[in-house]
Amino acid sequence: MFKAKKLSPEDKLKNIAFMLDEIINDTTVPRNIRAAAQNAKDAVLNENEEFIVRSATAIQYLDDISDDPNMPLHTRTQIWSIVSELETVKNE
Repeated sequence: MFKAKKLSPEDKLKNIAFMLDEIINDTTVPRNIRAAAQNAKDAVLNENEEFIVRSATAIQYLDDISDDPNMPLHTRTQIWSIVSELETVKNE
């Protein structure tokens, strides 16, 4: 039986940064939402902080914009997915 390799917190954060890049580079997303995604990405990649702090900071940035009425539906779904992934890092 195939057993999936468990990703390290660092690998998870790199994947999350890649997911955030999709939002940052999507020109259909309002500028303030892309800026918040960039802030979250910067927090995720900040190697001066512990994994839990990086994750919590990124979640805070994304939480702040999650209710924005101008956010495209597909972006909202991406953000929910990213926050879920960040929660798994925070809980390790």
